[in-house]
Amino acid sequence: MAEEESIYRVKFVNQDQVYEVFVKQIFQSDMWGFIELEEFVFGQRSELLVDPGEEKLKQEFAEVERSYIPLQSIIRIDEVKKEGVAKISQSRGNVTAFPVMPPPAKK
Repeated sequence: MAEEESIYRVKFVNQDQVYEVFVKQIFQSDMWGFIELEEFVFGQRSELLVDPGEEKLKQEFAEVERSYIPLQSIIRIDEVKKEGVAKISQSRGNVTAFPVMPPPAKK
């Protein structure tokens, strides 16, 4: 009996938008404060209807072997049984960026 590969749904904030992508590999990066995403999974479409959000993500991550996402941008990571539709939505409601320290005052 072959062991099924895990698939992860990752939601993160990128420039005031929420990205939802599916990947086969996810790691804590050696670069402090980042999560590594590898092996992006996009649905195989045989229908005529094309989701523009999924197509944009597919193009954005087409040549990407590994993506480093800042920890403070991660909203949620779920292990799922199969991939769904990758999408981009507007950040609204209670999704806010992690506070950062303001630059030091100039003298």
